[in-house]
Amino acid sequence: MVAYCRTWVVVVLGTVFLVLIQAASVVSWSASAPAAWAVTDWTDAHATFYGGEAAVGTMGGACGYGNLYAAGYGTASAALSSALFHGGLSCGACFQIMCQTSGTSWCSNPRQFVIITATNQCPQGSEGGWCDYPRSHFDLSFPMFQKLAHPAGGAIPVQYRRVSCQRTGGIRFTINGNAYFILVLVSNVGGLGDIATLSMRGPKSHWLAMQHSWGQNWQCTTSLLGRALSFKAILGGGHQTKEFLNVADSNWRFGQTFEADSNF
Repeated sequence: MVAYCRTWVVVVLGTVFLVLIQAASVVSWSASAPAAWAVTDWTDAHATFYGGEAAVGTMGGACGYGNLYAAGYGTASAALSSALFHGGLSCGACFQIMCQTSGTSWCSNPRQFVIITATNQCPQGSEGGWCDYPRSHFDLSFPMFQKLAHPAGGAIPVQYRRVSCQRTGGIRFTINGNAYFILVLVSNVGGLGDIATLSMRGPKSHWLAMQHSWGQNWQCTTSLLGRALSFKAILGGGHQTKEFLNVADSNWRFGQTFEADSNF
């Protein structure tokens, strides 16, 4: 049985009164995810690069991973255009990308490809409009772009497809928030890599379906302080589901990261 985390809707009346309405969330937060990523055939797109030669500017980002080296992604990362980012549901997904030799003379090697993880969003209104909807575009770290093409190429035609993510260690859950609000960042996800739905529970309780907040952060306003935490994740394709039981013991604290003993 799956219940829903409580949500609070704030209604502003004029400029003075606030009414708090407690509601059960009945939204399927994976609505855009399952059908979005059946991209197993090579598909056309373009790629640029950002963040400087050392990729310092790629740290942080709209997925919430922070230091990409500490998170295990390093420079094998990219910011996705809005058409690919899907409001953050694509965070953690892995893509194989290769330069299209038929469309540019800047390709390094016609057989060269890179595998990257989606860690950021390339915003609308970027230089050249490459990231503007509905374009499919990858803003790669400089080291990744350099493997595909000479940097002088600037923007290059590429082909991409989804691939399975190969991770070291278990899936990780970073717990933030306060006594009334839990925000969980999920990282180091194997398999398809992108979380479509996330649920949590304490001991002897039903699964609580969490809400997608932003990036790869999921929220719940049902207090589970002082309880051991378990999680259940469904990946973007909808075909991979796994339970991670008792990941955090009852003494967990906000700001801590817990690594499960398994992955997808």
